[in-house]
Amino acid sequence: MVIPFNKSPVAANSKKYIAQALSQKTSGDGEFSKKCSAWVEARFGTSKALLTTSGSHALDMAAHLCGVKTGDEIIMSSFTFTSTANAFAGRNATIVFVDINPKTMNIDERLIEAAITDKTRVIVPMHYAGVSCDMDEINRIAQKYNLLVVEDAAQGVMSEYKNKALGTLSDFGCFSFHETKNYSMGEGGALLIRNTKNIQEAEIIREKGTNRSLFFRGEVDKYSWIDWGSSYLPSEINAAYLWSQLEIADKINNERLTLWDTYYELLNPLKKDGYIELPHVPDNCRHNAHIFYIKVENSKIQSGLLTFLKNADIGAAFHYVPLHSSEAGRKFGRFHGEDKFTTKESSRLIRLPMYYGLKESNIIKVARSVNSFFKG
Repeated sequence: MVIPFNKSPVAANSKKYIAQALSQKTSGDGEFSKKCSAWVEARFGTSKALLTTSGSHALDMAAHLCGVKTGDEIIMSSFTFTSTANAFAGRNATIVFVDINPKTMNIDERLIEAAITDKTRVIVPMHYAGVSCDMDEINRIAQKYNLLVVEDAAQGVMSEYKNKALGTLSDFGCFSFHETKNYSMGEGGALLIRNTKNIQEAEIIREKGTNRSLFFRGEVDKYSWIDWGSSYLPSEINAAYLWSQLEIADKINNERLTLWDTYYELLNPLKKDGYIELPHVPDNCRHNAHIFYIKVENSKIQSGLLTFLKNADIGAAFHYVPLHSSEAGRKFGRFHGEDKFTTKESSRLIRLPMYYGLKESNIIKVARSVNSFFKG
């Protein structure tokens, strides 16, 4: 592709820090891991941030910390990645899908309460494209029914809801630092913990079920197997790569926002003429330009435009096939209420190229190609 859909972010110090990691400690929780965790805690105001091997593993840890067990029910949107559901299906819970708000593509908070039963344990809002769900209402419902809330903020690093960072608005928040995200470890993520009482258990889970973290801090004279756990520590090589980007996090964020605004300005005439819809960002949200998407009239036009852009050497993609319509979705869950928007809106959405280092000239070419498809 002349204009690829995505490129991993590379900062000026990326190779330098990776080389440092190779010459020092390469296993987890070294100098660079500690720098990244401390940065997340200070920048976003969370009690604890633990780097993980993926956003999926952050969700897995959150599900365990919530005490999810066989027979529990978990409420989420069907318009999300498989990891959101896998974390809870893996603990034999039933996934209860509800419809989305077509304006934001997020879970429709007005439908959550009707889906609650005496088996409901957790609500899992996923902040699509770095635009927050209505967390005030979701937390209100959770408090009313004594439920836990886990934010899938995989796409939400640097985004805010009412001036508070996504991932810090609930019991647990889960970041992704996958290569497609605004800040990348190649593969990686982070678990954000609000209540300090959960920190020690989280450290045990992350350290293969041992109290190794306490040992390294000198709080015990030797470490041993305490509970169930796994190896969720990313290597220092991954953390070094991430740290090189967190050092310039605002620069990356501001550049992406500029690119996002350029897309919006250039494609707004097509919106006014009724050919497409553009992303909606509520007034109380500050997004991070993770995704720039458009919505066309139907799936036929979606398919046609994706092919047209591919033939013009422009990478574009759809997002997502609704989970409830998949084989695993039917096996592990059910849809509550009417699928009024989830399937319809997912079949209209197209994601355009968006990454740190994308040139304005590339965006002009993409916008011209989209315009040519509709008006050429």
